[in-house]
Amino acid sequence: MIINAANLAALRTGFSTAFNRGLGQAETQFGRIATTVPSTTKENKYGWLGKVPNMSEWIGARHVHGLTEHDYAIRNKSYELTIGVDRDDIEDDNLGVYQPLFVEMGESVAAHPDQLVFAALKNGFTEPAYDGQNFFDTDHPVLDENGQPTTVANTDGGAGTPWFLLSTRRSIRPIIYQTRRAANFVSKDRPTDDNVFDQKEFVYGTDVRWNVGYGFWQMAWGSKQTLNQANYKLARESLLGMKGDHGRPLGITPSLLVVPPSLEGEALELLNAERNAAGATNVYRNTAELLVSPWMA
Repeated sequence: MIINAANLAALRTGFSTAFNRGLGQAETQFGRIATTVPSTTKENKYGWLGKVPNMSEWIGARHVHGLTEHDYAIRNKSYELTIGVDRDDIEDDNLGVYQPLFVEMGESVAAHPDQLVFAALKNGFTEPAYDGQNFFDTDHPVLDENGQPTTVANTDGGAGTPWFLLSTRRSIRPIIYQTRRAANFVSKDRPTDDNVFDQKEFVYGTDVRWNVGYGFWQMAWGSKQTLNQANYKLARESLLGMKGDHGRPLGITPSLLVVPPSLEGEALELLNAERNAAGATNVYRNTAELLVSPWMA
């Protein structure tokens, strides 16, 4: 191929098309457990996470639900992915290998939120939520029916492979995916660009700005105990009985069981089998959808 402006423009268009094809065809899972929140600044503050509003009888003045003292924020991060194409490959028309590479580049960008979101879920045992406690913890501070401080758990601990029962059908899901700038395809492919002139390498890349954080811990149960009927029962009952400040029921309904590939068999048996291991009717059949995530392997 003769290296001139027209041929380089055609090459750029071809690479960009392959990139966008990969971006559009990638299958993602993060939307099942994360709420997408647009961002217009370097970080978003989520002080309102400290207040789960609830209706109350109107007696006297209105009770205004304002922001709490929590100062939870998610700061956007920049990520990039860059591919170099050797000038000799362009001159020799040795470009067949690059087309699938740019498709994979697009798929990698589309899958990046999956990586971040499911990593955040796994790390919830050691990373803080809006209240300063670990997202999965045994002592989240709340107020009881009498306005006295008490604690609530959304984990039963353990030391095995983690699994998660989540409420995902409300407006805020357990994980927040915050996006500041979506991916765009850029190139440095002029013969006078330093990378071409000094290293005979044409460079094509993409970059984004986004990050993830935590929503309401009340909508998630994380466990490292054995995935069996007894521990699933505890997780489900704990979420169904979850209360906010002053003992107000939150109406949380668990809807999604998230497991890594190594727990797929146990999860399928728990949610799909007609009878349990003891031969009794499996009362937890179809009580949640199952999401097996390769990002948690």
